Amino acid sequence: MVSFLFACHGLQGFGFLGGIDGQGTAVPFGSFPGWWGSVLEFVCSVLVLVGVAARPAAVLASGAMAYAYFVVHQPTGLLPLHNMGELAALYSWSFLLIAVLGPGRYTLTRLIRR
Repeated sequence: MVSFLFACHGLQGFGFLGGIDGQGTAVPFGSFPGWWGSVLEFVCSVLVLVGVAARPAAVLASGAMAYAYFVVHQPTGLLPLHNMGELAALYSWSFLLIAVLGPGRYTLTRLIRR
């Protein structure tokens, strides 16, 4: 579920699912960190969702969200509740947990190994 929601979040950067403003606006192509962050969010979430290279993808997703938190959110307030960084913090810790524990037993990789 975390990967699915993260993929939806990444798709918003490309203008899908209401875009970044609810009006279908996409992040400008190639812009850093917005567009590249959307690419990382979508690709990493799909990899974790299907279980292919899930641990490295989860580490990368966790790092991307930690970067988003500390660069975008944290300068405006100390706590996530004050700086609107709750999602970034939750995604960062969730993907770090997936990186440590693994993707679980229902993955594409496990199906291919059979």
